[in-house]
Amino acid sequence: MKTSAGLPLSDRVRSILDVLLLLVLLCGLVAGAAWWFYSHGYILYYGDAMAHLNISRGIIDSRTPGYDQLGTVWLPLLHVICLPWVGNDRLWSTGLAGTIPVAMCFVVAGLFFFLAAQEAYRRRAAAAVVVSCFALNPNLLYLASIPMTEVVFLAALAVLLFALLRFRKTHSVGWIAAGICASWLMTLTRYDGWFLIPFAGLWFGLNARRAALRTFAAFSALAALAPAYWLWHNWWETGNALDFYNGPYSAAAIQGASTYPGYQDWKTAFEYYSIACRLCAGPALAVLGGLGFLCAVAKRSVAPVLFLLLTPAFYVWSIHSSKTPVRVPQFWDAYYNTRYGIAMVPLAAFAAGAIMQALPRHMARYWILLPLIAIVPWIIYPSPENWICWKESQVNSVSRRLWTDAGARFLESAYGNGEGILASSGDVTGIFCRARVHLSETLNIGNGPAWFAATLRPDLFHPNLWAVAQGGDRLDKALRHAPTGVYGLVQEIQSKSDSPLRFSRLTTP
Repeated sequence: MKTSAGLPLSDRVRSILDVLLLLVLLCGLVAGAAWWFYSHGYILYYGDAMAHLNISRGIIDSRTPGYDQLGTVWLPLLHVICLPWVGNDRLWSTGLAGTIPVAMCFVVAGLFFFLAAQEAYRRRAAAAVVVSCFALNPNLLYLASIPMTEVVFLAALAVLLFALLRFRKTHSVGWIAAGICASWLMTLTRYDGWFLIPFAGLWFGLNARRAALRTFAAFSALAALAPAYWLWHNWWETGNALDFYNGPYSAAAIQGASTYPGYQDWKTAFEYYSIACRLCAGPALAVLGGLGFLCAVAKRSVAPVLFLLLTPAFYVWSIHSSKTPVRVPQFWDAYYNTRYGIAMVPLAAFAAGAIMQALPRHMARYWILLPLIAIVPWIIYPSPENWICWKESQVNSVSRRLWTDAGARFLESAYGNGEGILASSGDVTGIFCRARVHLSETLNIGNGPAWFAATLRPDLFHPNLWAVAQGGDRLDKALRHAPTGVYGLVQEIQSKSDSPLRFSRLTTP
């Protein structure tokens, strides 16, 4: 007896049991990892993680809540999926409001990479290798436990890859629709996804039984609706459809005129990104991935591996051309954007699965050896000091965490609900998150005209009893140039690496 999918009933039942078991294992793994990172206080080490969470919170908790709080530089999906939890003060202040949806995305990513590997290699052992090498990477588990976009992107990428492989086999238009939906999620999470649209369209076109050009054009046009929406959103909010790319808060503006290793230098860009990839994936998985790539070429199953290779290629291009530096401790004694190398983890893991395809079937029982080899570096030195993504977040946040904690303690002791705070944006917002001061108590640049009035003429417009600024920022300069006696400094928190944090109180009635 066979099912409608053409599988013997026993195989169908076994496939369902495999999926259920995998879901249980993935949920248990990411829950354990998230609890460990939470219990050690690591959830909001990344400044970007705190910022993502506060953008999401601002949509529902702001002087001007609503759509405009989405911002324009970071793509919106992460902020949207945090909304069901970010309204809870405890989940917001601890970062767990971001952990929950991102951990769910980790489960989705693991499941669909497993299913895609089964489709590509036609062996359960190969799929088990892929998902194990993917899910047991500590850098990935850290990113799966915090409000960052990488794992959300990988979930959508895994679904898209599965849709591509299923379409190649079935030629069903339903898988094109699934690919379009996955591409929307992907392209509203990270700009890497924009780069992948034409390649996914090419896959669908080449694997269509007929009307290849029409299939390519239809997929590409529909998938491009999400990027088109974001261009419209930027135009609506700022009058510049490319504000995310060349606006005042874009990566190009932050980098300014300064250069960095790899800018307009393909060799150095590739070298720096390769190091980031090796640090994120681990040397053992990188070697397995290289060996697996050769096996995939030999077995003519290399197409999905090449598709996953596109994301690392995009990052090399970004380093070369888009003012997106990556700094690694080997060359700079510094850490910056090393997490971009996480794209190597699904690539190397998926390629490693091809090793099982190349081995005789009777060796399938030994599949566990490959993921064990992949995690050898993490077993030999089982410390977060060896996890580049965690290490970057730790090193780059030492000063910020100190003044954030000190600032939160001051607010908890001095601030009364309803008094109002004229506030800087950026990292300063983390103080309110930590102290559980609702963002609707604050007035910042995202609130529009009221903020501009309060900063341009604080002597005339001063509805907030408090002002919180960081030395040298826009608000700090406005307060310093304001007429004497409007806001008086009551507390200054110094830090070794950052500008002082200044708390001022209204003195003018």
